[in-house]
Amino acid sequence: MALVGCGSGLPLHSLSNDDLSARVDTNDDWIRSRTGIGARRVAGPGESLTTLALAASRGALEQAGWAAEELDLILLATSSPDDLFGSAPRIQGLLGAHRAVAFDLTAACSGFLFALVTASQYLRAGTFKKALVIGADQLSRWVDWNDRRTCVLFGDGAGAVAVEACAPDADGLLGFRLRSDGRRADCLTLAQSRERQPLVGEFSAQVGGFAPIAMNGQEVYKFAVREVPAVLQELLAETGTEADQLDWLLLHQANQRILDAVAERFAIPNERVLSNLAAYGNTSAATIPLMLQEAVADGRVQPGHLLASSGFGAGLSWGAALLRWQGPKG
Repeated sequence: MALVGCGSGLPLHSLSNDDLSARVDTNDDWIRSRTGIGARRVAGPGESLTTLALAASRGALEQAGWAAEELDLILLATSSPDDLFGSAPRIQGLLGAHRAVAFDLTAACSGFLFALVTASQYLRAGTFKKALVIGADQLSRWVDWNDRRTCVLFGDGAGAVAVEACAPDADGLLGFRLRSDGRRADCLTLAQSRERQPLVGEFSAQVGGFAPIAMNGQEVYKFAVREVPAVLQELLAETGTEADQLDWLLLHQANQRILDAVAERFAIPNERVLSNLAAYGNTSAATIPLMLQEAVADGRVQPGHLLASSGFGAGLSWGAALLRWQGPKG
């Protein structure tokens, strides 16, 4: 699987920490010192998960030099689709990718990495040749904006990567590890509402809807700083890779303290740790492809560069992948 293009889609409106302090009891110093976040994008009127994902998809296709009609597969990693029946088919139709099969995949903040690995299996098997992997979330609609513990963390956005089948010696996915532990699922949830409505006689039915995001921040933090270095260590050992061979550390953008802790564990200098938390916050499944696109666009990530990536979050789920960025041909 070769990684040959990437794109991003972001809402126009940026909500700063100072803006939030007008609504909840918080301030810029409190948020930055605990998370590293300075602002987050929030979808406005006319913006949606679909429009953000569409912009990211078009950017990835343009960089890869592909027409939408060439796509065989579109995978959308999201926990906040515009339609619970799936948003990927709508994106496929709007792109004009009429040959592509399209479906959603849900693994919360690990979603993009899980979707990338899933796409790689289709490409390696020869089932498909060209795929688009999208990570997108609009969690602003599921945040309790009166809860300062969670409302400061999340933002909206989308990122996409164009990947294609290639010879084994040119494969850009050098290895991966995926993990889940449902015993700790209650640490981070976007759960169904339990409201019910009467039907006939004694019968009732559950009313559709979801409660706001709920998180045990301390437990999620401890989980991340324990499990992410462990899964990365396993992957590096399995692939015979030393930490000093890595060009970049590309982690899910959840908390700067987590990024710093993982970098310190592997003695990776700060200048080789990719981070855009200050501008966008936690965009869930979008963080890794958003960060990749930004680093490719500004020239930090170059063709041939080796990246260790890890996603982690609700489920609880986590994983790691060793990636080599190829970039567009020619």
